[in-house]
Amino acid sequence: MSALATLRRTADRIDRQTPAHRDRAVDGLRALALVAVPTGHWLLGGFTLDADGALHNASPLSAFGALAPASWILQMLGVFFLVGGYASALSYGRRTGSTASWLKGRAVRLGRPVLGVTAVWALAAPVLYAAGVPEATLRTAATLVVQPLWFVGVYAVVTALTPYCVRAAHRLGRWAAAPLLASVAAVDFLRYGPFADSVPSWLSLLNILPGWLFAYQLGVSWGEGRVGRRGGWLLLAGGTALFAVLLVVFHYPASMVGVPGAPRTNSHPPSLLVLALAAGQSGAAVLLRDRLARLLARPALWGPVVVVNLCAMTVLCWHQTAMLAAAVPGSFAGAVAGLTTAPDSLGWIAARLAWMPVFAVLLVVIARYARRFESAPRPGRKGAAVRRTVAGVLAAGFAVFALGLA
Repeated sequence: MSALATLRRTADRIDRQTPAHRDRAVDGLRALALVAVPTGHWLLGGFTLDADGALHNASPLSAFGALAPASWILQMLGVFFLVGGYASALSYGRRTGSTASWLKGRAVRLGRPVLGVTAVWALAAPVLYAAGVPEATLRTAATLVVQPLWFVGVYAVVTALTPYCVRAAHRLGRWAAAPLLASVAAVDFLRYGPFADSVPSWLSLLNILPGWLFAYQLGVSWGEGRVGRRGGWLLLAGGTALFAVLLVVFHYPASMVGVPGAPRTNSHPPSLLVLALAAGQSGAAVLLRDRLARLLARPALWGPVVVVNLCAMTVLCWHQTAMLAAAVPGSFAGAVAGLTTAPDSLGWIAARLAWMPVFAVLLVVIARYARRFESAPRPGRKGAAVRRTVAGVLAAGFAVFALGLA
């Protein structure tokens, strides 16, 4: 009873300290998209154990195609980019310094946690190897740790384009993202249409920037007041219709995440189906904003949202480490259901659902220490430059090791 009372008092204190102008709905959408990232990776990612006791990546989607609709819900990067664009538009409009200083500040906030997780893993990998962890397991771990970090690089690039997105919103209003949609559609037509055999494979890379900039531009237009309820209905209806047509008529892969062994993927680089989903999700977000704001006026609901937002980059950078913190020790015990066994049965799905609270607890424990990487170092702290240099060298070494696996 005392624990519940403590939680209630904490929630009330957070609620009282929240500025009246804070947009709770946007923070709630960001928290929802953030929670979906580890949930999706933990549920749709698994391992197999080889004869030497080493872990290898696997996915239940290879055996259970019927799980693909789960990825439609858990793939919420469109919402994340939407609220990122919205927040950036407001922040850019309130800036007091130059555009360069504004961009530098946002880049540093994104970069510190990435530098932290890669530097820590650069130190941990040789220690784990010396402790008997197989090299193949470490390669699997490196792939998983780096896997979510591509998002940070893409997000940094689209953030740097904020001034141009603002101009586009002023000129084109709610239609500012339409050219990006058309660009991805044109590339998809070339790589999947009647001329696909004569199109070079690198052409798909042209979808990376417009594919992820699409939802960000929608968010900037929303933040600039150019997308209202009518625009929300248009996005919801148009995105849903396009999504259905691409699946049923043009036979796009149903999964929003990559499936091992599949000849096509929707996410790397993003296909038109990703933009259709992002459009539908963005429309729903715009339409539900007021209702969500009313819900988050309750301290008990607002408190967790604040905590998740304060740990946003920590959740993104360390959630795979939390899963590995259970799986790597588990690999020494052999076949552990839902952890080191092949994800090819309904029993595995049930066991993995039981493991997910364990992963969440491990993430909370890790975040207690990793959260410091999101905070700026204290001014005048001795040795800060040396520590940054050492961390940068370690991170670069780990990145070379991880990217060499591709």
